[in-house]
Amino acid sequence: MDFGEIFGDAEQARVWREAQRAAGRRVIFTNGCFDVLHAGHVMYLAWARKHGDTLIVGLNGDESVRALKGAPRPVNVYEDRAHVLVGLRPVDAVVRFDEPTPERLIEILKPDAIVKSAQYREEDLPEAKIVRAYGGDVLLAPHLDGRSTTAILRRGAERAG
Repeated sequence: MDFGEIFGDAEQARVWREAQRAAGRRVIFTNGCFDVLHAGHVMYLAWARKHGDTLIVGLNGDESVRALKGAPRPVNVYEDRAHVLVGLRPVDAVVRFDEPTPERLIEILKPDAIVKSAQYREEDLPEAKIVRAYGGDVLLAPHLDGRSTTAILRRGAERAG
């Protein structure tokens, strides 16, 4: 079985992205913590991949997850989360970022399109302005209520409690 690429920094991912561009492939980008993988994540990633030839996922580093979600998150360390993601059919590559948002990474990669959940509005996404400025697309994937890591962890705590 082939697995995708895991890049430790934006420069490695940029070189990969340029190779995809040279081969005429449409590159889709999405990002997130993907801490405890669940059905909502898998459906979201599959939806994103359908809109291009390759999918690269910007994956929050552990400190970034902790800053966004609070302790004791992440449940799974970066390396484990990255390996799980590249093992999924829709995901071609994963690249780490440590900032709260992926704007810098998007500026470097310049994907053809970014995908975010429809729980957001395009005008509220700072990265959308960056993508639109260089001619890329912003796509909003259907949001599945009740399917989140936070909800899963809450249900687990209630059942244990």
